[in-house]
Amino acid sequence: MTVSRAARGPHRALDQEWFRRPRPVPDPRLRLVCFPHAGGAASFFRDWPQWLPADIEVVAVCYPGREDRIALPPVETMDELADRIAEELVPALDRPLAFFGHSMGASVAHEVALRIERRHGRVLSRLLVSSRSAPSRLRPSGISRESDEVLVADVMALGGTVSAALDHPDLRELLLPAIRSDYRLIDDYRPPAPLPRLAVPVTALLGDRDPHVHEADMRAWAEVTEGDFGLRVRPGDHFYLLEQAPSLVAEVGRLLTSR
Repeated sequence: MTVSRAARGPHRALDQEWFRRPRPVPDPRLRLVCFPHAGGAASFFRDWPQWLPADIEVVAVCYPGREDRIALPPVETMDELADRIAEELVPALDRPLAFFGHSMGASVAHEVALRIERRHGRVLSRLLVSSRSAPSRLRPSGISRESDEVLVADVMALGGTVSAALDHPDLRELLLPAIRSDYRLIDDYRPPAPLPRLAVPVTALLGDRDPHVHEADMRAWAEVTEGDFGLRVRPGDHFYLLEQAPSLVAEVGRLLTSR
């Protein structure tokens, strides 16, 4: 969706608590809002701007309870988290928006996209969902109610940057509250029924060796939109996007600039 300069209105700054801009762009053609995985942080996307066109601005969501917001209590329900992010994104509606969400972040991105369409009448340029089953195929794991050992074992099995940090006892103690809160949010989340359909085109991405999410789970994301849908399967596990970041982000850039 294109927004004319005349319709943009006066510039309002995004909240610096909720959002990180690794490479601020004074007059972006489009903002790519990135939603981290369970236990993840905005810094997960800090290198992405170098692989995108210079006029696309990366805006990474910083959930409460991590990094420099570590002292804040994590948000424990999807509705509260999506409501707050959607409200905080209002200043960003002066430009076209696209969302990228990985794992838990895909569900958060979807819920925020629903709110942006219903409450503000804005259709995203694209919704990109990664390594997360579609709403119709979500099943609670129950891991959020298990012991720390079971929770840590699940995180470690998935890999990624959080998994590496959990090897350090001091970091584990610091990170576990946010991780458990995110897992509880995932376990308790129930998508709206009947599921409203978005107008935005949706692209689903998956690693071909993901232990928890399968191709059929990602193809079902076609159910969330009246727009175009595509699935891209790449080599790798749940965190395929770490080792493939340059080529993946370049592909995202092509999707966002194609007509």
